[in-house]
Formats: sequence, structure tokens, C-alpha cells
Amino acid sequence: MDKRQRRIIGRAARAWRWASTSAFVIGLFSLAWFVFRTGTKPSRAAYPCQQVAAANGTAWLATYLLPVLSVTGFIGEHRSTKRKLLTIAVVLLAAAGAAWIVSGPGSGPLNAASADQEIRLALEETRATSSPASDLFVVSGTHGNDGGLRSLIALMAEQGTVFYRSNETGQASGPAGLIAADDVVLIKINAQWDQRGGTNTDLLRSLIQAIVDHPNSFTGEIIVADNGQGQFGPRGSGGSLDWSRNNAEVRSQSAQDVVNSFAGDHRVSTYLWDTITGKRVAEYDEGDAEDGYVLAERKSPTTGALAAYPKFRSAHGTYVSFKNGIWDPDGGTYDSDRLKLLNVPVLKPHAIFGVTGCVKHYMGVTSDRLTTSAGSRAHDSVGTGGMGTEIAETRFPTLNLVDAIWVSLTPGNGPQVYYNDATGVNVIAASTDPVAMDYWAAKYILVQGARERGRSNVASLDPDSGRSFSRWLRLSMDEIAAAGYQVTIEETRMNVYVSEL
Repeated sequence: MDKRQRRIIGRAARAWRWASTSAFVIGLFSLAWFVFRTGTKPSRAAYPCQQVAAANGTAWLATYLLPVLSVTGFIGEHRSTKRKLLTIAVVLLAAAGAAWIVSGPGSGPLNAASADQEIRLALEETRATSSPASDLFVVSGTHGNDGGLRSLIALMAEQGTVFYRSNETGQASGPAGLIAADDVVLIKINAQWDQRGGTNTDLLRSLIQAIVDHPNSFTGEIIVADNGQGQFGPRGSGGSLDWSRNNAEVRSQSAQDVVNSFAGDHRVSTYLWDTITGKRVAEYDEGDAEDGYVLAERKSPTTGALAAYPKFRSAHGTYVSFKNGIWDPDGGTYDSDRLKLLNVPVLKPHAIFGVTGCVKHYMGVTSDRLTTSAGSRAHDSVGTGGMGTEIAETRFPTLNLVDAIWVSLTPGNGPQVYYNDATGVNVIAASTDPVAMDYWAAKYILVQGARERGRSNVASLDPDSGRSFSRWLRLSMDEIAAAGYQVTIEETRMNVYVSEL
């Protein structure tokens, strides 16, 4: 991305920041949207999104329009009922007209799917015919705040992938389980963008609840983190774990709110790596106890990427190296196995790289600033398989959990996803293989969903199209496989298990 493109993106971000914080603009659009979406179906007024729009629209009328009408004599006790009704009709028609304009083709955030639009995808089970094979687990019909995650954990256990590590074998626990009762669990989410561009916080709440409900009583620690790079995002300044507009049933529920609700009873905290993304440090065993980012000594000879990872002290005093694990300052040793990484991206299109999923989610692990200053910008390396380098040289995820509850089905639309361009497909999926998960989710959720919504140009989402996503996913796979991890894009090497909620 050159300087001109960055300037354009910066200006657009500033313009959107002004529009999204202007009471006048928000109120007018809310009124317009309420009239346009409710239309001839009054029952839609009960939708949560319509109730919010009605409240904003009413405030706009009271603040901006009614005082003007009062001063000009359009309303008042001396005016006839017919005149008052005519005034109301004019206001509503103007609002409806505004809604038609702002929701027309290519006109911006109110375009495309309505906030209450949901579809049901036909997701089929398949079995691998070749080995080694990767297992994918899918639950359809969940909204994140129901029993969907529990069903997913049960489905995994039925097929041998046990969530809880325990000496006692139970329904979803056993010696080979993923999460032990005293582990430090790092939950990596999408937090650079608000609205539907970030990981669903209802799903995040369900995931944290599942962890603290460990059958052996959870005594470990949970850290929710991301790096929005201190750039781009809806404000042009990077990510946040405390957005006012979130991907959830109750849209005010941020990741920080979720964490705060657990903090009184458990060691649960957040860490926004934006705050350290520009600070280069050495590892703990090199005598550097400062929070910051560690850079690899050399670029990958195959992708040209320079790996980077965070190293930090949590709110509860735990020293964490993303690559090496939990640092014991007294013993001077790392415990790599005790650090468990749950990779929880929101599935969405991407304007440059086609699809954001499990692999590209590592863009929120590396430091774009430090790699750029070192001559190998991380974001540019996505197209050459650089996130595969990041995964291979830092930490392979313990589990990948894909949030496909609300997704954009407009190819090339991301990484920002507005409420009104999101469709509820109500799917979550998990796998220990990030590449297979991305391949399957793109092909059977994004491509299938986009076609159902009438989109014909889906090549940028198709993992078999030869376009950007198709190419860099394969390059990433090669890099990860070379490091000895089980990853695949071959459907003959995938077991897909599906459960309907």
C-alpha cells in the first residue's frame, strides 16, 4: 500500500469518524432507517435494531426539527389538526426519501443486508478418504449466547478432540484434553474494528464461561488480547477492547465488559497490544523484563516475512511470551505447554486479501510497525504467505474457533463490516488446523452464503479460484507444514462433523 492509498484510507476514516459521532447525522439516518425498514410491516418495529433507531430518530426530531417548526409557526395551538398531520406526513416522507437515497446501490454503511436478515445454510458432513486428516467441527443455528458452544465442545468430544484436560475421563474431559485447570489461556480475538467487524462478544462470553467451568475447578488465568496495530480501524487509530458498538445481541457489550463480568471470581483480564506494538524488546531470558515486541533475527527465505510477537506482563502479574510460554522469573525458565492459545477470528471478506479467517487473524499477533521499520512490512507479507511464517515461527494455536454468526456476504467488503451489511448465518466452527478451517469456512459459508444472497462474483472468496486468498492460503500452508504441523486444503483429508442447534 503506497502513501497515496494510505492518505485516502486516512481521509475516509476521518470522514466516517465524524459521521459516526455526529448526533445530527446519526439521528437523521436512524429516523430514515426506521421508516424505510419498518415500511408496511409494523412488527419490525419490535426488532432491537429498530428500537435503537426509533430512539435516535425521536431525539433528532426533538432536538433539530421540532424547534425549527415551532419558530416558523408550523406547529402550535393555533394550527389546525389537518396542518399538523400534514407536517408529520412531510417529515416521514422526507425520512423515507433519505432512507431510499442512503440505502441505494453503493451508497455506504446502510447498503446491503438489513440488520435483522438471517439465512440458513445447508452444511453437510463429509469424511476423509485420505490420511493424515484434519477434523472440523461445526454447529449451525447458534447466536453465541445460547448453548451453541457447549454443543460444539460435546461434538468435538464425541469425535476424540477433548476440550478439558483432566486425569479423570468425562464427557468432555480426559488426559489428552486441550485446556488444563491451571493453564494460562490466551484468547486472541478481532478487535481492530467495531460493529460486525470484530469477534462476537456473546461467543467470547460463552467461551470464557466454558473455560472457568472446568470440571477440575479452573485456577488458571484467561487473557483476551489483540493488536489493532495502532492504525486504521473506525477511528483511524487502531483497535479497542471496549468499543461502544459491538458484535453482539446487546450491541453495547464490549470485550472489556465481558471480561469485567468474570473478573470478580476469576483471573480474567485484557491486554490491547496496540499499546506496545511499536516497542522492540528482547526476551525474558535475555534479561529484558519490559513489555513489548520481539522481532525475529531474519526474514523467512520463502515468504520474505519477518516474524514478531508480543511479550508482556498480564494484569495478574503473569509473564507471558507469546512464543516461549509462561516465564518463571525465579526459576529462570519458560513453561510453553501451560500457555494455551485460542484463535477466535470473525469470518469476513477482505478488500485486498479476499478472506479474513484463522490464518490472517495472526496479523493481530505481529507488529506491522516494527516489521515495516525493519524492512519487511507484515501486512504486505500476507500475500506471500507471511502469516504462515508468523504461525510457524511463533505459536501454533491450541484451537481455532471461527465466529460466523454474523458475516458480510459482500465480496471485497471487509475488513470493516457495518451492522447493515451483515447477515446472520449463525454458525461457529472449530479445528486444530487453521488452514483447513479457513478453506472450508470460505467455501461453504462465505461462498455459499454470498450466492444465496444473489452475489455472482464470489471468486475473491473462493479458496479454489486462484485469486489472492486462494494463492496466499496455499503459500501459508506450505510454510506451516514445513514446520511440522498438520494442515491441509484437500477436502479428501478433512472430516467435517456438523451439529444443528
